[in-house]
Amino acid sequence: MDALTKAMAGTASAVESEIERLLASDEAPELRLISAMRHGSLDGGKRLRPFLLTESARLFSVGETCALRAAAAVEMVHCYSLIHDDLPAMDDDDLRRGKPTVHREYDEATAILAGDALLTMAFEVLAHPDTHDNPRVRCELVHALARASGSHGMVGGQMIDLRAEQQTDVDITAITRLQRLKTGRLIEFSCQAGAIMGNAPEKASEALRGYSQDLGLAFQIADDLLDVEGSEEETGKAVGKDENRGKATFVSILGPERAREQAALLAKQAVDHLAIFDEKADFLRMVAQFVVERRN
Repeated sequence: MDALTKAMAGTASAVESEIERLLASDEAPELRLISAMRHGSLDGGKRLRPFLLTESARLFSVGETCALRAAAAVEMVHCYSLIHDDLPAMDDDDLRRGKPTVHREYDEATAILAGDALLTMAFEVLAHPDTHDNPRVRCELVHALARASGSHGMVGGQMIDLRAEQQTDVDITAITRLQRLKTGRLIEFSCQAGAIMGNAPEKASEALRGYSQDLGLAFQIADDLLDVEGSEEETGKAVGKDENRGKATFVSILGPERAREQAALLAKQAVDHLAIFDEKADFLRMVAQFVVERRN
């Protein structure tokens, strides 16, 4: 196991434990909801966003407990988005992270509620004094995550994506903007949260913003390539969906080889943004390469 793989596995395990603690089940009447939330958020995933958050926090010596709570919050938002994306009204998927999607395991209404509850719990976690002792920092975290996940962020990008399925004139500029919102904004928050919690200087915050924006696009291009070239066994989800729907993606517009070249270029640019940091940013540098070479 190489150093990055070991570090990512360690963070994934720590975040898994934190989410499990936050979603402790009991015999309350809402047990079915808690069970669905756990099904949709535990036992799977690379936990890339939590890793980016904890590594950016490490640059500014943020306490581990604080970073893990914020990492659990961003993963809850990500998992809520996946639960809703999988619904019949959206992507209508049966498989996620190698197991039945929440609406297949439970039912559609429960899946909607589980997503809603994960989203709101994320803000509850960020607003708690255990996440940071400074109320101004907690407010800034809540504001940043709200903007990243709402109508001018992830949800806005999803809306554009749905409309794009009905359009035939989607170009690379439109796809780039769509993905900067749908995928990129939550990755951007993950990198910025460490700077917020660590009261980082503006120059460092700007460097992480530039890194996250290039990384987010590289990640999405790699995702588009996996949808074309990957297998269900590798990715843990259905593949070929975009092509079957005739959906415009980076790969459909650029072709696989140009898309691969573009992802590599973006990964290099992402690393260049980190030049102001010392070796404490090495795992962030390695992640840039990881996102374009991954097979799941």
